[in-house]
Amino acid sequence: MNETLIRNQLISIIKQMDSAGINHGTSGNVSIRISKGMIITPSSIPFQKVRSSELISLDFNGNPIDNQIKKSIPQFPLPSSEWKLHAEIFKQRHEVNAVLHCHSTNATALACHGRGIPSFHYMVAIAGGDDIKCAEYATFGSKELSNNAIKALKGRFACLLAHHGQVTISSSLKKALNLAIGIENLAEIYLKACILGEPPCLDKQEMELIKKKFNELKYGHQKKL
Repeated sequence: MNETLIRNQLISIIKQMDSAGINHGTSGNVSIRISKGMIITPSSIPFQKVRSSELISLDFNGNPIDNQIKKSIPQFPLPSSEWKLHAEIFKQRHEVNAVLHCHSTNATALACHGRGIPSFHYMVAIAGGDDIKCAEYATFGSKELSNNAIKALKGRFACLLAHHGQVTISSSLKKALNLAIGIENLAEIYLKACILGEPPCLDKQEMELIKKKFNELKYGHQKKL
């Protein structure tokens, strides 16, 4: 796929994020792997207003691939402040081609309490593990945040970020989006279930069986970890 098509696909995905209600205003950021690095959304521009030309190509050290970012052009957007998070995930997880971060309401509500999503429902396995972990808090855009997220994503395709939001990773932008929507739905169900008290969880043996069935059915089309 050439870069023009990749950029158009990314624009389509970020508009779908707003339509799905998992993103608001200028929060959130999305990236896709390319041969020399990644293309990532710009900082401080609402997704509905981002143009293809404003998506930014960076290598994994934060250097512009095509010299787009020039201090002599102050109106040109800067890359998302979370570019380090995306770059570190791409460096650590070679099977990942897309990273999506958003502040979806219910997932973020859990994250504000430092809580992940336990195996209260079998669909938790869509993220690849027995649960969806919440990474420890660190300042946005920091190396510490990247490290904490990598740890919470070990063996998984999604995690929450304490006092922040959620992150999903996948082999494509569409799959990362679908997973983020699924995580938000699970977070909403979990919060409602907690009204009656902490819901019981499926045990490890059952979750292993579910993950095996998901892999056999290619449910979510995630590569086996």
